Amino acid sequence: MPSQGSSRAWRRFVTAVAPSATNVIISVTLLVFLVQLLPGIGSAVTAALLYSPAYSGFPGYPFEPWRLVTVALVHSPQQLFHIFFNMLALWMFGQQLETMLGKWRFLALYVISTLGGSVAVLLLQGGSVVGASGAIFGLLGAFFVLVRKLGGNTTGLLIVIGLNLAIGFFVGSISWQAHVGGLVAGAIVGIIYSQTRHRRLRPLQVGLLAGFSVILVIVGVYPALIY
Repeated sequence: MPSQGSSRAWRRFVTAVAPSATNVIISVTLLVFLVQLLPGIGSAVTAALLYSPAYSGFPGYPFEPWRLVTVALVHSPQQLFHIFFNMLALWMFGQQLETMLGKWRFLALYVISTLGGSVAVLLLQGGSVVGASGAIFGLLGAFFVLVRKLGGNTTGLLIVIGLNLAIGFFVGSISWQAHVGGLVAGAIVGIIYSQTRHRRLRPLQVGLLAGFSVILVIVGVYPALIY
């Protein structure tokens, strides 16, 4: 039977050699984008993974709730800057957040922020959307909350968030709804993390995250529940 010391050493080794969640998300997203560029199959992949409120259960359309999350995997093939800036922001802020939170809490933040962005598109009457912008704004929202909690200077980050939100309101091809939804969802997750830092509060943290996720999913599929 392996000793406790050898088990800890093995966990440290696995942690050291395992790729970061940030790099995995970037790699998978870039791979999907390359597939999107392929003639024929590319447009089918985009159509299969994008999100539109119609797929949340409105009559006459297929009910495909997984699109609330898969939307973060596809980007506009016609706008290279779209995926470039999203992945750049993910690389810049994701690494810092993953170091602060750990791999699994970071993944939870990314997924919940994506959900929040899609739900806002549904509630605020947005159209069909692609991209990880909701998730990226969620990272910004959580980062803002956590840095403030630690007593850091958030002026520069607040300016970055404000400018990017403003761009979304004035550029027609950008979904400001996803930005706002992701930002709010990420900030809420950041508050949960900041208030449940101690190990003894870990069950409460998991419960709050699960409860918030369930609420987002229910709101995200409410058309299927009422029609």
